[in-house]
Amino acid sequence: MLSNHFENGMDMARLAWSRLPHSEDGELDGVGLLSTSSNRNGVESLDYEVIENYAYREEQAQRGKFFVGYNVVVKWFFALLIGIGTGLAAVFINISVENFAGWKFALTFNIIQKSYLAGFLMYILINLALVFSSVYIITHFAPAAAGSGIPEIKGYLNGIDIPGILLFRTLIGKIFGSIGSVGGGLALGKEGPLVHTGACIASLLGQGGSTKYHLSSRWLQFFKSDRDRRDLVTCGCAAGVAAAFRAPVGGVLFALEEVTSWWRSQLMWRVFFTSAVVAVVVRVAMGWCKSGNCGHFGGGGFIIWDISDGQEDYSFEELLPMAVIGIIGGLLGALFNQLTIYVTRWRRNYLHKKGNRVKIYEACLISVLTSVISFGLPLLRNCSPCPDSDPGSEIECPRAPGVDGNYVNFYCGKDKEYNDLATIFFNTQDDAIRNLFSAKTIHEFSAKSLLTFLVMFYTLAVVTFGTAVPAGQFVPGIMIGSTYGRLVGIFTVNHYKKLNIDEGTYALLGAASFLGGSMRMTVSLCVIMVEITNNLKLLPLIMLVLLISKAVGDVFNEGLYDEQTRLRGIPLLESRPKYVMRKMTAREACGNQKVLSLPRVVKVADAVSILRSNKHNGFPVVDHTRDGEPLVIGLMLRSHLLVLLQSKIGFQHSPLPSHSRSGSGAIRHNFSEFAKPVSSKGISIDDIYLSSEDLEMYIDLAPFLNPSPYVVPEDMSLTKVYNLFRQLGLRHIFVVPRASRVIGVITRKDLLIEEESEDSATMELQSTSRSAT
Repeated sequence: MLSNHFENGMDMARLAWSRLPHSEDGELDGVGLLSTSSNRNGVESLDYEVIENYAYREEQAQRGKFFVGYNVVVKWFFALLIGIGTGLAAVFINISVENFAGWKFALTFNIIQKSYLAGFLMYILINLALVFSSVYIITHFAPAAAGSGIPEIKGYLNGIDIPGILLFRTLIGKIFGSIGSVGGGLALGKEGPLVHTGACIASLLGQGGSTKYHLSSRWLQFFKSDRDRRDLVTCGCAAGVAAAFRAPVGGVLFALEEVTSWWRSQLMWRVFFTSAVVAVVVRVAMGWCKSGNCGHFGGGGFIIWDISDGQEDYSFEELLPMAVIGIIGGLLGALFNQLTIYVTRWRRNYLHKKGNRVKIYEACLISVLTSVISFGLPLLRNCSPCPDSDPGSEIECPRAPGVDGNYVNFYCGKDKEYNDLATIFFNTQDDAIRNLFSAKTIHEFSAKSLLTFLVMFYTLAVVTFGTAVPAGQFVPGIMIGSTYGRLVGIFTVNHYKKLNIDEGTYALLGAASFLGGSMRMTVSLCVIMVEITNNLKLLPLIMLVLLISKAVGDVFNEGLYDEQTRLRGIPLLESRPKYVMRKMTAREACGNQKVLSLPRVVKVADAVSILRSNKHNGFPVVDHTRDGEPLVIGLMLRSHLLVLLQSKIGFQHSPLPSHSRSGSGAIRHNFSEFAKPVSSKGISIDDIYLSSEDLEMYIDLAPFLNPSPYVVPEDMSLTKVYNLFRQLGLRHIFVVPRASRVIGVITRKDLLIEEESEDSATMELQSTSRSAT
């Protein structure tokens, strides 16, 4: 009877994938999308569960308390390296982007003093060259580096291994591709790609570097399991956010709220430490840049928009326009998500199927369009006279050509005039946001200019998102939100006639509302906004607009990263199971699919035949008792079986079990040999050569299988099975019939073991277990 049940169902990972919108497997195309028509070959699950076979137990038995302490020290050391590496990568990206942009604007401003047409052509050519370099790197060198990378990393931390997303070439493509795309003036940001960059650095450090490019060190090859690598990648994600926004606490909360499916206190400490290291590295770099060592822009381009000198208090009447900002953010954010879904589907189904050349043409065309709009629209805007500045004010109007700041003199006939539309358009994104957030600059921007910028930049952001370049949406979202936020601020100032109302405060609230309405983050986004603006007094207002914008956006669709994850075909297990699962059992979910099981001693030829005939990644191993009853003794992973076939060490002539409880076969195998390479498919059955003599040999699987897989009764609700899968990070669950005997009961007291001395005889165990009769 037990055998029949196993023949009818097991492998609950199949169940999870079948309930999700896309298949488990696919292949990456040039922009990070998964093709679901590739015979389900591209994506597979990660083994976060510890495989406690004899090789693992022998390895653990040989390790004492010294090794446990050493293991902890190494993990903290790797957290330090991840923080330093991610911080240095962020410094390099920011300084490179700011210098390219600085040279571009300085050269353009010098040329337009003589001819606006020549400056216009030079501006287009520089942007086109930078964007072309970015899209060429992505299409010909690192296709997995396209996009923000956050959906792919979110899938990895959820238990999905997507080939190519954590490789060395992906890291290089992400860094240099971001420099080209952001420096080229496209309507996208470098903050999302920095999360992917931090994850790649963490993964490469965990595997000791890149063996393909001969940049590896065996001294760093310490972490071999998917579980340990998952912890490192989590540290890398938090480090990326901390480096992008100079927000270490926000980075920790981002990893907790947005990308991880699980959490534990030990990891919290390491993630927090990594983010703190990043903050120190960035702070040191900022001090170095202030000495004039960072090239054209001495600030180094690190994001921080200090509005601590802005509005200090708010009145009750202002809550209504602030709530309106939250509603607008929810509506525009949901619309942005929906439009990007349509554009991405069109790209995937029609445009990008035509090859890399079309992707290059597309990115270059969008670059030219963006350059024409950002240069041409300010020419159509009449200049405004400079306001009377306070004697102690540091604001200069107009600003000097090629220098960052407010009040850009662009196509103005008089010296004391500025172009408010050029102050936003003809600028780097960081400087444009600083101008929109700036305090004490009332009436700097007209409502007409802000509305023009909002419509055009919103359209450009929708069209640009999804091109074959590294692209983040944090900074474009901040620019969009701060634009309509400042618009509401203008109307509020005119309506209430109060001098203590600052338009920059409303710009900040607008930025938070659009990000909340698009990305649907709350806690982490709130902390990030407070950290980058250095104004804790605005915390209650940011919380208000985030709650409203998220509630409004949830009415229409899901968050941006969730929608993009679904479009990429990544089979993500969401935080809550589907409602229909409440009415289903584990037995019903298994269906009538026949499960392939292996005997304890399997013939090599039979094992090869089973591996070639299907793509299953786990097989139940069945032995027989003396009475002839089938007995499931464990789970054998496909990757482990391939290692055994490739090494041939465990081959034997006899079809009988070795009956060696010491695991003699496992002694000849190190547990690290079973580890699969990071972001790779590992060994394939086609890569293994076996002679005719080898095919007649046998393998005793007992020393190598997982003797304690997770098991659920057949009538367990599918909701509970789903929660087990997600919270424990599982890949397989056995479904078995209801057991007929109970050998004991474990309660909380059974787990309260107090070690009073090294002698096991003095170990106190408070047990309430009772053996069944």
